[in-house]
Amino acid sequence: MLNAKGIIKNYGTLPVLKGVDINIQKGEIVSIVGSSGAGKSTLLHILGTLDKADKGTITLEFEKVNELTGKKLAAFRNKHIGFVFQFHHLLPEFTALENVCIPGWIAGTKKKEVTDRATELLATLGLSGRLENKPNQLSGGEQQRVAVARALINNPSIIMADEPTGNLDSKNAKELHQLFTDLRKNFNQTFLIVTHNEELAQMSDRTLHMKDGYIIN
Repeated sequence: MLNAKGIIKNYGTLPVLKGVDINIQKGEIVSIVGSSGAGKSTLLHILGTLDKADKGTITLEFEKVNELTGKKLAAFRNKHIGFVFQFHHLLPEFTALENVCIPGWIAGTKKKEVTDRATELLATLGLSGRLENKPNQLSGGEQQRVAVARALINNPSIIMADEPTGNLDSKNAKELHQLFTDLRKNFNQTFLIVTHNEELAQMSDRTLHMKDGYIIN
């Protein structure tokens, strides 16, 4: 479902990715681990079309995404890729429900349809009583679940998560691990996760190790 070949990325004269190949099947949970500076987040951002590789090809759902630009790339990203970051990046002036709805509204889906799905997702994630709360009225774990619901709103092909438990205590981190497993079980959702959390990596179907700009297994 996701295939990348020969991904190379330099920042100035500093080589960060030195020729990375990766394949992910639909419904897989794949974790990428490695020390800081190994290139994990850079790879995730390139696969998620938030950054561009200097060389290499990326195919997602049979679309050569490295050839897309501008509005076509933005529309493809909005439809096919959901993101969960370490810091939730929720908009503080909007409620939990509105934050989840925003990608659906951007996609041009009917407002009621988006609102109904967002309400359903938040209920599934145990937040049915928090729809009208703004981010500063939610705990860290609740904010991260809102971010997961936002990532799911457009039924993406894949969710890319960059250190999703990095800002959570152990209890909330464990709950997020279980949530990813449940989403895969119930919706056949695909995940690519960059993490330092060994427990999260161990619950994945596969763990890829990065070192010095390469995947070494």
